[in-house]
Amino acid sequence: MSLMRKFATVAGGTMMSRLFGFVREMLMAAALGTGAAADAFNAAFRFPNSFRRLFAEGAFNSAFVPLFAKELEQGHNQARRFAQEVFSVLFTILTVLTIAMELCMPLLVRVIIAPGFTQDTAKFSLTVRLAVIMFPYLGCMSLAAMMAGMLNALHRYFAAAIAPVFLNIILIAVLVWGWRTGQDSLHIAPALAFGVMAAGFIQLAIVWLAVRRAGVKIRFARPHLGKNVRRLLFLALPAAITGGITQINLLINTNIASGAAGAVSSLVYADRLYQLPLGVIGIAVATVLLPELARALRAGRALEANRLQSRSVEFTLLLSLPAAAAFLVMAGPIVSLLFQHGRFDAQATAAVSAIVAVYGLGLPAFVLIKAFIPSFFAREDTRTPMIFAAIAVVVNVTLALTLFPLLSARGIAIAEITAGWVNALLLLAALLQRRHWQIERLMLKRLSLFLLAAALMALALHYACNLFAAALSTAAPYMQRAGVLAALCAGAALFYFVLVFLGDKKGLALVKKMLKR
Repeated sequence: MSLMRKFATVAGGTMMSRLFGFVREMLMAAALGTGAAADAFNAAFRFPNSFRRLFAEGAFNSAFVPLFAKELEQGHNQARRFAQEVFSVLFTILTVLTIAMELCMPLLVRVIIAPGFTQDTAKFSLTVRLAVIMFPYLGCMSLAAMMAGMLNALHRYFAAAIAPVFLNIILIAVLVWGWRTGQDSLHIAPALAFGVMAAGFIQLAIVWLAVRRAGVKIRFARPHLGKNVRRLLFLALPAAITGGITQINLLINTNIASGAAGAVSSLVYADRLYQLPLGVIGIAVATVLLPELARALRAGRALEANRLQSRSVEFTLLLSLPAAAAFLVMAGPIVSLLFQHGRFDAQATAAVSAIVAVYGLGLPAFVLIKAFIPSFFAREDTRTPMIFAAIAVVVNVTLALTLFPLLSARGIAIAEITAGWVNALLLLAALLQRRHWQIERLMLKRLSLFLLAAALMALALHYACNLFAAALSTAAPYMQRAGVLAALCAGAALFYFVLVFLGDKKGLALVKKMLKR
């Protein structure tokens, strides 16, 4: 399977999950808006979700995959024994952590998750209740992330990519039930929390069955800190911090944003929009690139590793730059079309649109981070990215605390993207200084072309939006707005790719070859 086909497999599953996520957020915006129940649910869900990405996906997709791949070279039985040791240790840690967190949840909500909610007793109590219901999701998804790492090392990408779709399907079903039965937001929010917990068990079952079908049967055994497990834990802590930098910032930002009504929900809705290109592009590249780089470096194929890095950067920017340009120019019509229904009003649209436009400026940085970090992890260097991640957190917290009183949620978004660019530039500088990556002249030419094409596309979109302003306004029929917006997006994408391929005939030949495959 070619590198691009592997990217496409992961991106396809992620795209399906993100599209269902859009439907979920549209229904949630209509059912909950940006009110107290929406803030409570989003703050409560972000806590276990952040832990999952921080300690599970960040740590295991970064530290576990290279070690598991190394064990695979010695045979499936040795790899299975290593995975079983890790599973037993991880299961024990997660069980203890879940019990401790459940008992301390009121304190955690008051101090870490949403201290601003303490001024509203009902909102605070609801947040605690929802967080207690949803926290077991962390355990399920952490074990699922470990098994997804095994599947990636075994070149089986689809099951792990498609599993998250079920979270969105279940939550959509809950929201449809709430709408059909006329439930109010205070009844819908707990039902959503139970849906999250159920989805965790379902996703774990999917990847567990996929691992068994791949010929690796894992059973629980007495926890044992063997040599390889100790090595994993040594690598996992900095890898977790590094891989979860976005989650660290989001958790801190939720804490800060809880001081203003509706700010938490506004950030979550905007985050859903920018997570589509970030997830489809950045996560797909990071998932595939890490095991590919690890194999190339262990085999001493330095030129292949350099080529993998270059093509990954090209792929991420080829697709993320036009998405960033669209967010900058069309944030208002996009947010209005997707979310402005029911309890989500014009004021909420204006707040979320401003945040989405800011996220557009940071999107290239976040996808570049996903493309740069595997180069360090493949060399078992988790310390350097951790240091850079810590610097980015300091930048984020400092700017968020400074800008939030002035710009509300938009100030937090500016802090996030600034921290993202700092992180991306530090990673790039380290890769070049250590000669882990040598930039090719052809790649520089292509990136310049991508930037020029994205700028021209943004200019064309700006004039087109002004031309069709009446058709995009909320006064126009919904299907007309959807059709015009879809046509503008399709036309902008066509315009961008025509410019790119006119400037790079080799790129056009490569796409034709991929389509033929």
